[in-house]
Amino acid sequence: MKALVLLLSIFVAVTIASAEPVVVVVRHAEKAASTGKDPDLSPAGRARAEALARILKDSDITAIFTSEFKRTQETAAPTATAMKIAPTVVPAKDIALLLSRLRQLNGNALVVAHGDTIPDIVKALGIDIPIQIPENDYTELLIITLGNKPQLLRLHYSDSASR
Repeated sequence: MKALVLLLSIFVAVTIASAEPVVVVVRHAEKAASTGKDPDLSPAGRARAEALARILKDSDITAIFTSEFKRTQETAAPTATAMKIAPTVVPAKDIALLLSRLRQLNGNALVVAHGDTIPDIVKALGIDIPIQIPENDYTELLIITLGNKPQLLRLHYSDSASR
């Protein structure tokens, strides 16, 4: 019996150790009406960012990536605070650098990006399904398991205020 327990324990440990990282990709939350290039989040965007943190609270996120723009950083902030993770800023258009960082993961990651960069990020992660995000859609929650055959789970989430 002890041998069976030991064997089962080793099997579980190896399975956990070889588990592929999961990358959660979201578009930044709603931005405030502004003519500037780098607006803050709107109140609805802040509510959505808080909702994202609640959704991801048990996801074992170990790394968070944002772009240089405030809207991505403000979207990630509640999750980063809750998980005590300092986000890594990667230039929005430097998908190669982001991919290099994601490939080095030893855990799960959150990537907060932009509607025009997410399709390229998803494709670069090995997902062949084309992703298009409409200009006014902030609900996409793309969950990608990395590995030899990456898989995509595409969900939508809302802020708690809009329910």
